[in-house]
Amino acid sequence: MFSRLFLLFAIIALLSGCAVNPVTGKNELLLVGEQWELDTGAKQYAPARQAQGGDYVVDPELSVYVSQVGQRLAAVSDRKLPYEFKVLNNTVPNAWAMPGGKITINRGLLTELESESELAAVLGHEIVHAAAKHGAQSMTRGIFLQAGVAGLAIATKDEDYAQWAQTGGAIGAQLINQKYGRDDEREADYYGMLYMSRAGYDPQGAVDLQRTFLALQDGGRQDWISGLFASHPPSLERLQNNIAMLATLPKGGETGVKRYQTRIARLVRTKSAYEAFDKGREALKEKDFNKARKLAQQAIALEPDEAVFYGLLGDVEQKNRQLQQAVKQYSKAISLNPGFFYHYLQRGIVNRELNFSARAEADLKQSVQLFPTADAYYSLGNLSRQAGQLSVAKDYYAKVAGSSNEIGKQAYGALVDLDLKDNPADYIKVNTRQNTQGILVAEISNPTPRTISAIELAVDYKNAQGQTRRLNVLLRGSVAAESKRLFDPGITKRLIQDNATEYSLKIVAAQVVN
Repeated sequence: MFSRLFLLFAIIALLSGCAVNPVTGKNELLLVGEQWELDTGAKQYAPARQAQGGDYVVDPELSVYVSQVGQRLAAVSDRKLPYEFKVLNNTVPNAWAMPGGKITINRGLLTELESESELAAVLGHEIVHAAAKHGAQSMTRGIFLQAGVAGLAIATKDEDYAQWAQTGGAIGAQLINQKYGRDDEREADYYGMLYMSRAGYDPQGAVDLQRTFLALQDGGRQDWISGLFASHPPSLERLQNNIAMLATLPKGGETGVKRYQTRIARLVRTKSAYEAFDKGREALKEKDFNKARKLAQQAIALEPDEAVFYGLLGDVEQKNRQLQQAVKQYSKAISLNPGFFYHYLQRGIVNRELNFSARAEADLKQSVQLFPTADAYYSLGNLSRQAGQLSVAKDYYAKVAGSSNEIGKQAYGALVDLDLKDNPADYIKVNTRQNTQGILVAEISNPTPRTISAIELAVDYKNAQGQTRRLNVLLRGSVAAESKRLFDPGITKRLIQDNATEYSLKIVAAQVVN
C-alpha cells in the first residue's frame, strides 16, 4: 500500500517539479500553478464574500482606506499579484486571503484594532499567505491526502449567509476556512512584519496585535474563537517570534493611531446597531418575531443606511405572512445595497408567492448572478414549470438536485416528475441474480423521493445461434421511494429454451405514482 503511494507521489513530483517560493526562496512541491491561483481567486472571491455577509458599503471611504493600506503593503511584497482588499459586512473578527491576492477583513475585526499599524499587521500577514502560495500548498497537501493517506475534510461553517450556498462549490469555503500550519503562520508573521517595515509602518503593531490576540484567547471570547483564531491560532511562540523579529528591524515608523480612529469612527459609533441586528437574527431563528422586529428597528434608528437591517424586517414580515410589507422592506434594502444577493432572493421568493411571476424571475436571476443558491434555482425551476417551459425547468432543478438539504430533495423530486418518462434509467437501476430455485430475479433500486410504477424492462440476449433477441417485460407493482424491490420478470424459461449465452436487462420505461 505505502510503496504504491510513494511511487504515486514520486511520479507526481517528477511531473510537477519543484517551484521556488517567491517569498522564502525555498524549493517547494506544488501540484497547482500560478494560473490556478489567479483563476481560483478571481472565481471564488466574489461568492465567498457574498456568503459571509457581502461587502460593507455603508461607509465607502472606510473601504477605500483599508484598500489603500493594503496596496501600500502589497507594493513592497515579494510577489506581484492583482491584490484586492475588501471589508466584509460581518461582525465576527476575522480576515482571510485567497490565492491570487484576494484579501478581506471583517467589519468586526476593524473595531477591535487600535491603529493603522495594527491594521497593516493584519493585512501584511494575509498578503504573505497569498504571496507565499500558502493556499496552493494547502491544496497540494489536500491532494496528497486524497490520494489515499487520509481523505481531505472540507468543513463549511454554517454562519451568516453561507447556508444558502449551492452545494458543490466548497472550494471557496475550504480556502477561507483552512487552518494554516505552524510554518505558514510563522512565515506570514515574519515577512508580514518585514513588509510593514518596508512600507514605513512601525512593526511594533504586529507585536501589540499578538499580545491582544493572546489576551482575547485566554478570555475565551466566542466570536474570536469562531473567527480569526479558527484559522490563525495565536500562541506565545508567535508573540516571542514577533518580538525577536522586531529587534532586527529599523526602529520607529508610522503607527497612525489618530488617523485609524478617525477612519473607523462610524463603525465604532454604530457598533451597537450591528449587535442589535445580530441579536435580531437570533430572535428570528427562535421565531420570536416581535423581538426580532424591535431589534431591527433599534438597529435602523442607530444606522439608517444599513441594508441588512431592512432585510431583517423583511424576513420578519415574510414569516408573519405580511408579504406586501416584506417586499417593501427588501426593496429598501436593495436600494441601499444593490450588490448583495440575499434581498433579491428573498424578494423573488415573496413575489412568486404573490403571483408576480415576471418580477420574481427578474429578482431570482439577479440573485443568482451575485451568488448561486439552491433556493433561487429551485424557485426558478418552479416558475418555468408553471409557465410550461419544462426543459428550462429541468435544467434549473438539475443544478441543485444533488444537494442533500431539503431544497435539494424537493428539486430532485420535481426533476423526477418531469424527466423520468424520458430518461428512466437515469433514476432507477436494475441488477439481476438467480434465487435459490434458479429463477432469474430483477432487483429494482429506486433512490428517488417518488414511488415509481409501470416499470418496463428490455431484456437483450443472444441465442445459441448468436442472434440478438429482445424481450420487453412490464413489471407488476411499484417500488416505494428510496427503496429496493425484487421482481420475477418471468423470462427464465424463455432464456433456457433459447439456450441464451449472454443477457442484459435495462429499464426503458417507468412512471411516477401520483
